[in-house]
Amino acid sequence: MKIAVIGTGYVGLVSGTCFAAWGHQVVCVDKDAQKIAGLKQAILPIYEPGLDELVEENMKAGRLGFTCNLAEALKGAAVVLIAVGTPARAGHGDADLSFVYMAARELAPHLEKGAVVTVKSTVPVGTGDVVEKIIGSIRPAGTFSVASNPEFLREGVAIRDFLEPDRVVIGVEDQRARKALMELYGPPLESRGTPIVVTRRRTSELIKYAANAFLATKITFINELADLCEEVGSDVGELALGMGLDKRIGSSFLNAGPGYGGSCFPKDTLALLRTAQDHGVALRLVEETVTANEARKRRMALKVMDALDGDVEGATIAVLGLTFKPDTDDMRDAPSVPLIETLQRFGANIRAYDPIGTENASRILSDVEFCHDAYECVRDADAVVVVTEWDSIRRLDLGRVKRAMRQAVLVDLRNAFSRGAAEELGFRVSAIGRPASARQETRGKYGLQAGDPRSHAGLGGGDNQAKGGRLE
Repeated sequence: MKIAVIGTGYVGLVSGTCFAAWGHQVVCVDKDAQKIAGLKQAILPIYEPGLDELVEENMKAGRLGFTCNLAEALKGAAVVLIAVGTPARAGHGDADLSFVYMAARELAPHLEKGAVVTVKSTVPVGTGDVVEKIIGSIRPAGTFSVASNPEFLREGVAIRDFLEPDRVVIGVEDQRARKALMELYGPPLESRGTPIVVTRRRTSELIKYAANAFLATKITFINELADLCEEVGSDVGELALGMGLDKRIGSSFLNAGPGYGGSCFPKDTLALLRTAQDHGVALRLVEETVTANEARKRRMALKVMDALDGDVEGATIAVLGLTFKPDTDDMRDAPSVPLIETLQRFGANIRAYDPIGTENASRILSDVEFCHDAYECVRDADAVVVVTEWDSIRRLDLGRVKRAMRQAVLVDLRNAFSRGAAEELGFRVSAIGRPASARQETRGKYGLQAGDPRSHAGLGGGDNQAKGGRLE
């Protein structure tokens, strides 16, 4: 099947490449000539593990192409995917749909008869109706269809999520759209038994927002319980393990940390709230989730200050990890930003290290000394703060880190390190959801404990977003 993908951001580029890997003929189109020129040489505008190799492989096989010419991209295309950005509008919270509507207006004159225009961008309920009206003002009714097909990709593992999805959701209003999208997804997923949820277009649009709001709420829930654990002398890792083994709850998104960020959860929860307000519906849980998460990200700076006896004036703080989660260069709504800005307001000097995200972080943060090596970052520091649990950071030699520092203070906002091991080396440790002093770890009946990889919710697993962050 010939597919045209409008937009070459995270969603468009990953989706187009993976459809090509399934054997479809794909052309990705974008107005950014420099970006397209780079993509034609397999130079990607984003960091996503394994994507560069997959792009190059499918380009060589002749299944994947890139162009700035919209008419050329749509020629012969049976399905046209709109995968442009829908950022939150500044000061409003609702989604900015201008790029979606622009794409609809510009594609309409070039659309093949019978083509199915499918909105893959994350959009509020009713967006497909507007897209249909826009195209219908140019094309005769009945000569095209408009469908919804939200994405459920996680940055860092987006390729696997696309090729081996939990489910695929399609929203259609006619049999032509249903048939085309089932042909698009059906054959590659039949052997895996992947559920394909076919529903009305408006329900499909709402499913994405509802899923992200629920996951954001789950993260916020365990973060607030982590605060309680610190006060009553409990361990949030063990608490999450005990909760997560209940199949009704599950272990995903039960890893306490500094708050959620990224490209989807912050803007999607706000957009869902705005939609609910427009329809006179109160979503109190989501409202509290948004408020609590924003407050938490800034409160992490107070945790750092407490670790240094309440005063960071003139102190050098080494921040390890800047992106909102590992295996991405995405800095959108990253917890590191309000943490660093708050510490700077209290007079701290900030050094920072991230394996991939330094370039993007440097566009957002000012007066920060960016380092190219973690050990360089911690040299003569009064405290080291772990914000993003990259594998390379979790594998650091804590003994070497301690020897390089001025004061042996570790603030582990992802519970990336064994507290007991760090304290044995002489660190003063402040972690998330753990009592003030280390205690003997215990094993349960099945040998699982906080920190066991099988538990998915333990000492090395402060990874709310790595196993669940979404894309836009």
